[in-house]
Amino acid sequence: MLGVVFSEFLEMVEERFSIDMVDTIIEESGVPSGGSYTAVGNYDHQELLGLVASLSEKTGIASGDLVAAYGRHLFGYFVDRYPSFFSKVDSSLDFLETIENHIHVEVKKLYPEAELPTFHYRHNDDGTFDMIYRSERPFSDLAQGLIEGCIDYYNDPYELERSVLEDGAVQFRLIGR
Repeated sequence: MLGVVFSEFLEMVEERFSIDMVDTIIEESGVPSGGSYTAVGNYDHQELLGLVASLSEKTGIASGDLVAAYGRHLFGYFVDRYPSFFSKVDSSLDFLETIENHIHVEVKKLYPEAELPTFHYRHNDDGTFDMIYRSERPFSDLAQGLIEGCIDYYNDPYELERSVLEDGAVQFRLIGR
């Protein structure tokens, strides 16, 4: 995983908990990098899972909830860092539909070694919108947080439902409120 994912996770931990908590989870998780991440470096995703597990143990907050909260934080980082991706988009649906064929294409140009999940989209007759998430890594909670961050950013009236499909993919359904 790209180092920016790790450095922003530690930034969120510092903002929400403390710099001491950052030091504690780095030390207690025993991550091979020692918690020293460069934005463009590549690191094993297991390190992030270790940091999250340590934070969960220290705070009593479920790992999935922490990762989803991190997804919402990371969406805010992306808005600040890459405003051009958001400036010509008027709604969360419009933005979410750009991920696979625009955002991920641009990420691959900058970071060819990036291992990205895939999304497939479906507009349903009942007005709902499905995103089917597939990844080799267990980060559907992160995807959920990113989607929730997007809905919040555009202040759209959607409720998000999540289910696991038979093939192990995760379906996120946006339902108008």
